[in-house]
Amino acid sequence: VQLQASGGGLVQPGGSLRLSCAASGLTFSRYNMAWFRQTPGKEREFVSAFSGSFNTYYADSVKGRFTISRDNAKNTVYLQLNSLKPEDTAVYYCAAAKFFTTTHRTVDYWGQGTQVTVSS
Repeated sequence: VQLQASGGGLVQPGGSLRLSCAASGLTFSRYNMAWFRQTPGKEREFVSAFSGSFNTYYADSVKGRFTISRDNAKNTVYLQLNSLKPEDTAVYYCAAAKFFTTTHRTVDYWGQGTQVTVSS
């Protein structure tokens, strides 16, 4: 199984980014895809996830600003980040879980991470 995340970068406060995560080696439509993020010295924290292919969930800190989406035909999950704040700076990881989860402890597969830096 491989999850290849991309799309991170440096952006000014208030800006936008779109993260992508291409999956291979698994039956993509059967997995609850998710995004987590991590800053140095802190635990990996939940950002957003699918339950199945349609129901979406968000951390309170990103609700209304981030949007998760997926394209099962392309085996890809996306995270649109809008109205970015400096506190959104982190390494963002895509994840695949057989069962819906908002904790990093029950994720089955991880991507390699992509850095998002929000700074003026």
